[in-house]
Amino acid sequence: MEPRNFLRFLFIFLSVSLVLFFTWVHLPYAPQPNPTTDLLDCSTNSPWCTSKNRFQPINKPSTADNILEKPPNPKHHNHESDTPHHPLDPLTISEINKVRTILKSHTLFKSSSPCAFHSIVLEEPDKTLVLKWKKGDSMLPRKAAVVARVAGKSHVLTVDISSGEVAVQETGSRSGYPTMTIEDMTSSTWAPLSNADFNRTIIERGVDLQDLACLPISLGWFGENEENRRLIKVQCYSMKGTANFYMRPIEGLTVLLDMDSKEVVEISDKGRDIPIPKAANTDYRYSVQEINPEMMFVNPISIEQPKGPSFTVEDEHLVKWANWEFHLKPDPRAGVIISRAKVRDPDSGEMRNVMYKGYTSELFVPYMDPTDAWYFKTYMDAGEYGFGLQAMPLDPLNDCPRNAYYMDGVFAAGDGTPYVRSHMVCVFESYAGDIGWRHSESPITGMEIREVRPKVTLVVRMAASVANYDYIVDWEFQTDGLIRIKVGLSGILMVKGTSYVNTNQVPGQQNLYGTLLSENVIGVIHDHYITFYLDMDIDGSDNSFVKVNIQKQRTSPGESPRRSYLKAIRNVAKTEKDAQIQLKLYDPSEFHVVNPMKRTRVGNPVGYKLVPGGTAASLLDHDDPPQKRGAFTNNQIWVTPYNQSEQWAGGLFVYQSQGEDTLAVWSERDRPIENKDIVLWYTLGFHHVPCQEDFPIMPTVSSSFDLKPVNFFESNPILRIPPNVEKDLPVCKPAASA
Repeated sequence: MEPRNFLRFLFIFLSVSLVLFFTWVHLPYAPQPNPTTDLLDCSTNSPWCTSKNRFQPINKPSTADNILEKPPNPKHHNHESDTPHHPLDPLTISEINKVRTILKSHTLFKSSSPCAFHSIVLEEPDKTLVLKWKKGDSMLPRKAAVVARVAGKSHVLTVDISSGEVAVQETGSRSGYPTMTIEDMTSSTWAPLSNADFNRTIIERGVDLQDLACLPISLGWFGENEENRRLIKVQCYSMKGTANFYMRPIEGLTVLLDMDSKEVVEISDKGRDIPIPKAANTDYRYSVQEINPEMMFVNPISIEQPKGPSFTVEDEHLVKWANWEFHLKPDPRAGVIISRAKVRDPDSGEMRNVMYKGYTSELFVPYMDPTDAWYFKTYMDAGEYGFGLQAMPLDPLNDCPRNAYYMDGVFAAGDGTPYVRSHMVCVFESYAGDIGWRHSESPITGMEIREVRPKVTLVVRMAASVANYDYIVDWEFQTDGLIRIKVGLSGILMVKGTSYVNTNQVPGQQNLYGTLLSENVIGVIHDHYITFYLDMDIDGSDNSFVKVNIQKQRTSPGESPRRSYLKAIRNVAKTEKDAQIQLKLYDPSEFHVVNPMKRTRVGNPVGYKLVPGGTAASLLDHDDPPQKRGAFTNNQIWVTPYNQSEQWAGGLFVYQSQGEDTLAVWSERDRPIENKDIVLWYTLGFHHVPCQEDFPIMPTVSSSFDLKPVNFFESNPILRIPPNVEKDLPVCKPAASA
């Protein structure tokens, strides 16, 4: 190789390495990280609670019960010897390897045609078999569900791990492609570097190739010219002077790429007059911040548990805490899956079924800028990128508190090789000073009563970093039977470059499609919709959906001094269309899932109700191509009959799909749902109009919804829980009072 060519090769190789590193490596950040030395060290080897920076020894405890056990740091678990203990346990490393070996000898994979495994996960056994299975029974047959592409065609296969039998499933004529592999995404970011026109354009924009960072951007679907070819768009940034390259876009430069051949199909460069924003004040890492000495930080906080955590994790995936029990597993597409959730009845002591399965089914994130470099940014983060594939290792003490339990994900790479995503999920108990219930009697009664109970909850958490955006998903279990599902949004805005440095330069009629956040930086308006799959099994699989309308009633003349009051009117949904709900503030309702065959002692059907929190609805036209694909957001609530093939709200193959295999399409069949095995779907929404406080990284904004018992128990299920007393709690005194 000639010296000149060798140097060029070396230069591109280094550039590619940097692109891959900065595009996909998680850069942890905390406003004020909690190093271990700042937190209480309460160990069995120490006769006191200490904080090496702020606390001094206190009196030696008098009993062993008051000595706190130092929780171990999260350790990497060796998954090589994992074996399944439950029918819903995820595939182990050895099982994935066996599936890979079986498929290598299958006719479909024997040719020299290129192939890739887009998903290798457990094919869950039939629901009726899982419901009958008990610990100690023989393990149900283990099968793998495989999505692969061979010679440009998508295939769905079922592999019997014991027998080695392979069944090829019929996928029909549905449009779209499987979830991208990590290899698809990373290779797409460097592919444009092999194109001389692209390299020349980057240099002409004033960016050195060694400072280049690029992102793979799904392009949705906008017509026939995008069919029969797996395409992706690539946009790039300058990372010179900052780790936060997202704030330095090379605006208007978009590469259209064939994802299979890595051929550059088209280069669009329509932003040459737009400067690249400066790097100053964009870095968010704590190590580079200039701390204002007058800024007050809170002292470190750590929740201590003298007797250790109250939960256990049996056989790696079965979580037991207080009156709850459920199966938990990471998933490459959904993130986390909660299954077989049961709560103990305080009167009978029996474990009662609440939910068979719950998870994040899809995320729809449309940006509100119709211009050339932005109109296609209408992401489906689960179906296109893999919500679980984008989950990053959680940061102990900052993502999760000290006593957290960590769970790894075991996934398959594009060639079928298993790998471990460590510390992907954490489980911990949470206490924020909240109150479970209380009552203080008024002095006028002459009774001195003050009864209060603290609220402690169990949280299952994961965080996915889908390129710039971070999603925190919590499943929070309460002792009163309530399940709260919360989604937090953080991370970094996807921004647009502009020539403006102040709003006074913007002509009055010009639409910026967002907010000027900093000099030359616009935060584009966008929405987030997170759709949850909730297979509720209230005391059994056959349930009904009841819409309880809260309506105003007027009194008759002379009937009462009141002129109006509210009445609850129950309407049982007969078919799917009866249960398609758009939330309305001035037409309020409650939404119950009940078991009509089981009633309380006074005759009410046992149930749970869905309690929406703050949410948003899509305002896009239903015939807008992105909304056709995201039609599952047309309603906030849907109810469908259980169907094992209907799990993903955006369809099985979401990438470049046209919207013909979505929740909205299935529900149009208007199937019977009364007293059937039904699935409840709920979409949590956010409208995001960016503001300067979102720059250069966003403080977390959250919303949630609840699954709350409604006549499920005979009375308050936490009536008998004890209050806190001083002797049960650790006491750590600061130096001034020691």
